[in-house]
Amino acid sequence: MIHRKHALPLAQQAKALSISRGTLYYVSRPVPAADLALMRRIDELHLEYPFAGSRMMQGLLKKGGFSVGRLHVAILMKQMGIAAIYRRPNTSKPEPGYKIYLYLLRNVPILRPNQVWAMDITYIPMARGFAYLAAVVDWFSRKVLAWRLSITLDTGFCIEAVEEALAKYGKPEVFNTAQG
Repeated sequence: MIHRKHALPLAQQAKALSISRGTLYYVSRPVPAADLALMRRIDELHLEYPFAGSRMMQGLLKKGGFSVGRLHVAILMKQMGIAAIYRRPNTSKPEPGYKIYLYLLRNVPILRPNQVWAMDITYIPMARGFAYLAAVVDWFSRKVLAWRLSITLDTGFCIEAVEEALAKYGKPEVFNTAQG
């Protein structure tokens, strides 16, 4: 696309293609031999320990005699397309047939406490599995009104958090959740 011997200057060619002029002058460098050896070992270790992230991989490499920083390991793993394999929570998929409601608060000004409450659930990775945190928050004051922690993703701990918030602060005008 870029013709170096064209009558149109390189700067104007780059502008016409909407690319940075700096990319025209970049010359790729070969990968250093030390990095190639490191990448080979990372690949071997990844086959043995597919759950190892950059921190664990750095420790394994140090045990094997390589002196390397974690960020360099992370960069090499990203270049190689290697990522730690582990179970991730599946919290954002709605149930089949679940009705999706319109979002009605897009341009509504929040002017006072107890006007709009929100509730959401997040997960906390643990050594074996996850813990789940449900919180009810007042949008105006950003105050956490109630929260519950659970090791199972059932509805009981969420309902307890909502009931506690209602008992302490009364009923809000609007109660907003991520899934409607």
